[in-house]
Amino acid sequence: MEGDQRVEQTTTDAVEISRGLIEQLWVFLGTLFRPWNAYQVAILLGVFAVAYLLTRWIAPKYHDWLRTREGWPMSRMRWALVVHKRMTLICFVVLIWVTVLIMREVTWPSRSYLLAIVGNLTFAWLIVAVAARLISYGPLRTVVRYGAWIWVTLSVLNITNEVQAILDSMAIHFGDLRISVWLVLQAVLVIGVLFYAARFLSRTTSQRIQDNTDLSPSMRVLSIKFIQLILYGVALFVGLKAVGVDLTGLAVLSGAIGVGLGFGLQKVVSNLVSGVIILLDKSIKPGDVISLGDTFGWINSLGARYVSITTRDGREYLIPNEDLITGQVVNWSHSDDFVRLDIHFGTSYHDNPHDVRRIAIAAAKTVDRVLTDKQTVCHITGFGDSSIDYVLRFWIRDPTQGLTNIRGNVYLALWDAFHENGISIPFPQREVRILGDAEPAKAD
Repeated sequence: MEGDQRVEQTTTDAVEISRGLIEQLWVFLGTLFRPWNAYQVAILLGVFAVAYLLTRWIAPKYHDWLRTREGWPMSRMRWALVVHKRMTLICFVVLIWVTVLIMREVTWPSRSYLLAIVGNLTFAWLIVAVAARLISYGPLRTVVRYGAWIWVTLSVLNITNEVQAILDSMAIHFGDLRISVWLVLQAVLVIGVLFYAARFLSRTTSQRIQDNTDLSPSMRVLSIKFIQLILYGVALFVGLKAVGVDLTGLAVLSGAIGVGLGFGLQKVVSNLVSGVIILLDKSIKPGDVISLGDTFGWINSLGARYVSITTRDGREYLIPNEDLITGQVVNWSHSDDFVRLDIHFGTSYHDNPHDVRRIAIAAAKTVDRVLTDKQTVCHITGFGDSSIDYVLRFWIRDPTQGLTNIRGNVYLALWDAFHENGISIPFPQREVRILGDAEPAKAD
């Protein structure tokens, strides 16, 4: 009952404040029809027209001049482009303040107050637009720019307290927790700034960790993810405390939400936990060459939910972390980069097996990617119906360059070597005989 009365009283106050603002707006619009106010409106329109025409004349020349500044650093060129983009606003601010100063010298200050208000607004908008360029993160820059424009407009018009009261009256209650629109806006601003600071610190720290060669690649990724979690968590906590949110009131609500999310996001949580396990046990790391089912490629990056694998044909597969934990993964470069490949072939029974083995080993060693410092062997695996079967085993240490192409090159080397030494590769031959007493019909 007490909560309903509080909400009703807050709503009544908001209605009264809104009604007062509307009345002030109508009074202001009514004053625009007075002679000197109408003259100021006409002067504003004239100043804007002059600023627009002046921009159309200056901007092309300024742009052509910028094209000749080839030796300028990138930062200076960006600020020059900001000036080019805001040329109309800059000209308008200069002209409107020149007009205000002249009118204050030749007439009463009250006959230029409307021009002064517009001059203050446009000058503040220009400062905000230029200062927002210091923020490199695009979404945050947009939020800060438009939020600052709204705030300076309300400050110049001197209606900040009224608007704040209206926004604060628009609230919802969760027990003792009260969340208003004004509180949400404050939280967005403060947390946004803190998140930007956390992002900057995270990028700086991540770069230093990546440059540390004493850490393994998987430990670098784990350290970066841990630091990011800590920084963003601290930014969120400090931001909520800074705007006055009672975090104890969120405990029960967050617990209920956590239980619901736990059931609904089982796969997501499983992938997150699997990603942490992968980073801790160092089973795979960026740069490793792995096979998972029909997918063969090298690991591009380790994410919180998936692993990015790039194949030889340029495709990028996003494999969930859970599949790498529960499935059978072949890591071709887990402990070292050496990979042994097998080539199966057969030769005729008329060819000496000792010569075949010697020629096959020598042919394999002529291929560029085959390692000569590792042992290349050739063994007989069986006596087939049409050929003596062999297996040729050799080593490479660059599986990222592909496996099919190296096998093909070795096969070509065997073909050329066997052709030069008169060794034949047989193929099955079948003879069909028709049994019976009848003689075959003679041809006419």
